[in-house]
Order: sequence, then structure tokens, then C-alpha cells
Amino acid sequence: MSVEVERKFICSADTLKTLEEIGVCVGQRQFHDQYFDNPQFDLTLRDMWLRKRKGCWELKCPTAAVSGTEEMSGEHSEVAALCTRYKEITNLHEIKQRVMEVIKDVCEDRDAETDSSQQESWLRKMNLSCFAEFTTVRRSFTLEEEGVHIDLDQADFGYHVGEVEVVIPEGGDVQAALEKIERTAQKLGELKANTPLAFKHCVYEVGC
Repeated sequence: MSVEVERKFICSADTLKTLEEIGVCVGQRQFHDQYFDNPQFDLTLRDMWLRKRKGCWELKCPTAAVSGTEEMSGEHSEVAALCTRYKEITNLHEIKQRVMEVIKDVCEDRDAETDSSQQESWLRKMNLSCFAEFTTVRRSFTLEEEGVHIDLDQADFGYHVGEVEVVIPEGGDVQAALEKIERTAQKLGELKANTPLAFKHCVYEVGC
């Protein structure tokens, strides 16, 4: 399983102009997301994000802290603090197992179900419902530096956010990924926020 090391930033017209000059646009797409949790937000409070995108289920889970991260000093520790690290699980059976490890109270559904409702019966059993739903237009870029991917997202409720991402194997060199992200940030001249930015679905929920 791979790990996504990523850093979000506020994107602007200048960001797009810079990317068009130094990067290669690899496409634009639109997708619709639905995020799910129970009324107690047990998943969200553990930084776990269950979503349905284009009809497929995904679960983003934070990875454990990198060994030695706490011993970083100065610039390196600041770079690490601005980045997040997640595993993205797409196997539905594994997603259900991970969610059940967090949500212990499962209600047995004794009512007869149609074929169409059986696929989503696990949501009812764990009292999961959609708390955020929106559409995003994404433009994607790559730079010459191998393995660096940049997305510029515009959500339909007005939020604009960018993300620099490096995907590594589980147990791979996180420090090297952080260094790639920092070099990319310097090229863009944009990633100057001193705190991590919120996910789109977090901003959507606050805005509502």
C-alpha cells in the first residue's frame, strides 16, 4: 500500500500562471464527493475521511508519525509540520473493517432489503450519513522533478485550494518526499502559510 505525502496551499491566478510556465498540465476533470460519518463524528475526530467519489468508496487514514520526526530541528521540522501523510484505502471490505474498528456500535438490520439497498446496508448498520457533498473541478500538473504531482481544485461552494503530492511506498523515505515538496514550494513561491490548510469538506461544513 502506498502513502500520500501532501501539502495544501492557497492557490491564486499567479499560481496557475507559474505552473503553466514551469510545469506540464496533465488534464482537467470534474468529480462529485460525498463524505460520511456518524452523528458523533468518530471518524472525523480521528482524522479518518470516508468518501464516495464517482460511485467508488475511499477511506483516507493518517499514517503513524515518521521515526525521528520529533528530533528534526529548525527548517526540517517546520516543513514536516505543514505536510500530511495518509494511506488511501479503496478496497470496500478493508474500508468496512477499518470503520468498524472505530465505530463499535453496529445495529443489525433485520428488515428485508432490496438488491439495490443491500450494497449500502453497512452505512445504516453503523449509523453513517453524508455530512458534506460538493463538486470539484481539478487541474493537474507535473514538474520535471520525478514523482511530484500538483492539483489545483475549485469547489462549487467557492473554495480554492492547491496540493503538492508525492506518493511513496509504505515504509518509504518520507524525508525525501518532504524535501521534494519543499523544493516545489520554493519554485511556486506560494506555500507560505505557517499552518496546514483545511480540507475542502472541512471548509464546506464550517460554511454551512
